[in-house]
Amino acid sequence: MEIKQLLQKSREIWGEEKLTLSQIIARLGKVFGDICRYERNAPKDKEVHNDEELKKEMGNVIFSTIRWCEDLGYDPEECIDKAIQCQQEFKK
Repeated sequence: MEIKQLLQKSREIWGEEKLTLSQIIARLGKVFGDICRYERNAPKDKEVHNDEELKKEMGNVIFSTIRWCEDLGYDPEECIDKAIQCQQEFKK
């Protein structure tokens, strides 16, 4: 899928309401916490820690961030391009 298609799909799911940066941070923190719990791998969580669960959480980060970029008034593709440039420069 292309970024534009992912954004369209996210709007079909979540509607046109735009989140604020504070609201985005809270939601990103929830997903990040789920990934952290996966890594911590406490005995009480072992039943739900499998590749499918981790794939879902990584997908949540990608899919949601595309929508959040637009919520803040940014073009998701431009944000991705900037990240690529930054990582290339950092790697040098």
